[in-house]
Amino acid sequence: MEKKNVPELFGSMVFDDRVMRARLSAKVYHALRKTIDENVKLDVEVAEAVAAEMRDWAVEKGATHFTHWFQPLTGVTAEKHDGFITPSPDGGVIMEFSGKELIKGEPDASSFPSGGLRATFEARGYTAWDPTSYAFIKDHTLCIPTAFCSYSGDALDKKTPLLRSMQALNLQAKRILKLFGKEVKYVRTSVGPEQEYFLIDKEMFEKRPDLVYTGRTLFGAMPPKGQELDDHYFGVIKPRVTAFMEDLNSELWKLGILAKTEHNEVAPAQHELAPIFSTTNVATDNNQLTMEIMQKVARKHGMVCLLHEKPFAGVNGSGKHNNWSLATDTGVNLLSPGETPYENAQFLLFLCAVVQAVDDYQDLLRLSVATAGNDHRLGANEAPPAIISVFLGDELSAILDAIKTDSPYQGKEKEVLKLGVHVLPRFSKDTTDRNRTSPFAFTGNKFEFRSLGSSNSIACCNIMLNAAVAESLKQYADRLEGAKDFESELHELIKEVIAKHERILFNGNGYTDEWVKEATEKRGLLNLKTTADAMPHLLDKKNMDMLMSHKVFTESELHSRCEIMLENYCKTVNIEGHTMVDMVRKNYLPAMEGYLYSLAKTTSMMRSVSDNVKCNYEVSTMERLSELTDAILDRVEKLEKALENLKAFDDIIKTSEAIRDDVLPKMEDLRKYVDEAEMLTSEKCWPFPSYGKLLFSVY
Repeated sequence: MEKKNVPELFGSMVFDDRVMRARLSAKVYHALRKTIDENVKLDVEVAEAVAAEMRDWAVEKGATHFTHWFQPLTGVTAEKHDGFITPSPDGGVIMEFSGKELIKGEPDASSFPSGGLRATFEARGYTAWDPTSYAFIKDHTLCIPTAFCSYSGDALDKKTPLLRSMQALNLQAKRILKLFGKEVKYVRTSVGPEQEYFLIDKEMFEKRPDLVYTGRTLFGAMPPKGQELDDHYFGVIKPRVTAFMEDLNSELWKLGILAKTEHNEVAPAQHELAPIFSTTNVATDNNQLTMEIMQKVARKHGMVCLLHEKPFAGVNGSGKHNNWSLATDTGVNLLSPGETPYENAQFLLFLCAVVQAVDDYQDLLRLSVATAGNDHRLGANEAPPAIISVFLGDELSAILDAIKTDSPYQGKEKEVLKLGVHVLPRFSKDTTDRNRTSPFAFTGNKFEFRSLGSSNSIACCNIMLNAAVAESLKQYADRLEGAKDFESELHELIKEVIAKHERILFNGNGYTDEWVKEATEKRGLLNLKTTADAMPHLLDKKNMDMLMSHKVFTESELHSRCEIMLENYCKTVNIEGHTMVDMVRKNYLPAMEGYLYSLAKTTSMMRSVSDNVKCNYEVSTMERLSELTDAILDRVEKLEKALENLKAFDDIIKTSEAIRDDVLPKMEDLRKYVDEAEMLTSEKCWPFPSYGKLLFSVY
């Protein structure tokens, strides 16, 4: 780390509020703050003043270029760099950056996914400055966080719908708070995304085509030791990893990213980084930066950071826990119970809004985390099941049950709970154990959505969560605003919501077969196991109506998202399938043939010495390897045919279903035989580093 103390280092490369206060005039600063805090349109003159100071600050920090930094539908960030330089009359250059350049950019949009929102020849796209997310300097370039849209105004990115969803939730939450006598400037969601990842040796990584092309190992037999002893979890961080983490923290802190917690995760070579909460769109920007910087810093230390959800079969995959909360501009957390009866009632109403949202739109939450990589992780014993449910804990569940039945709460105060009339029993934040099998768990004053994959943008799930909660709150506000007796109507509303949506509440073990049966057969919950199962639900009428009514998406944008996400799923698996074929034909089969030849030659030589030499090892190994060679050839040919058959489909939904039902099972079948062959073949003859070397080489 640089020789600076952390407070001095933190945010040193960010044009944040401290810099703006110091460099902008009071008039310009307050106008900009009004835009940030109250969503007021920015005046052009203000933009010019901000641009001038932003340029001067960036040049002082060594920046030579600027870029509109945006998040297209590729899942990663994009940037086009322009120099500050402008020719001067004397043959030199001056450094210029205008308000127009700050507010609007025009990158070529032709090669970004659009899902039919525009034709390939329609190349024009626009980026628009998001002043709520601070500009920063990365690699000598001033990066300006922006939204990205097409010439026709359709959103081509993840940020625009996220900002729309935050605006929708703000509108409806303020309506509810007004009913409780509270006027606030805004209500915002905050997120703290925990980021899991693997670190492996760079030299080993480069010897594995599957890791290079797909980010995960498509083959690999388990080593003698994996994670069975749980000795890696929270264990002493090894020196090489410590050096990486120190470097990573330094780079993140410079960019104002609140990296707080770091530790070893369960699987060998697996680790986690967790930040402090920040406003959702800022947290989304910061998480995208975090993933990028993790990979850059790892390379400097001779390692590779793997962000795939399941890079190694047989050990834990990597997720990203989305800790979501709701607060006002006055700092009041709306998911904390409060001190008074009305605050308790207010808390319960917002709690019910979340519960209802998860139940009504469980399909949207599931598809918001659906990717080819995450399909391998969800439902395994390190991740929540694909079935969405809500964990509230014993005490809060008992309180809701008492309200639902108008019965005494068997806690500190044994009385019938009438919201706003009698005092709701106070309870502390952590009165129950955590449930690590729950996809959506209340953890004191926030909800933790644990189904995200490690490479996912957190924008997607927060868009759906914000919009769904906004819809619940809208329904409540519509009903309560016209109530003759607010307290009685509030009490009846909460009772009804609890009774109607209690099916989504589950405090038990989500890993059991019994829960799957109960959830699907008795409770009617959805079990959308794969992306192919989940993504088409985006176009269900109830989902489209809700998202469009809150102006989070247009109809054309929804169709485009479904098309893009399914296309991404199909392309990802297609690349994996062809990589498997390539590795088997070019490497695995020749390696097995080479070892068979070696065994045959050894057997022949040994028997030439004496007829009494049995050669049991050589013969039995040759027989099984020969069988495996034939089986692998048969299965690789079947996989090739299945991949070729995909070309016949002209519908992306049918293609995704064929991948789910035909291609993926054939990939798994092929892998099984290759992994067995690895256990029978000499390590010297095997063409790629083993799981043992990949998982333990960093240490």
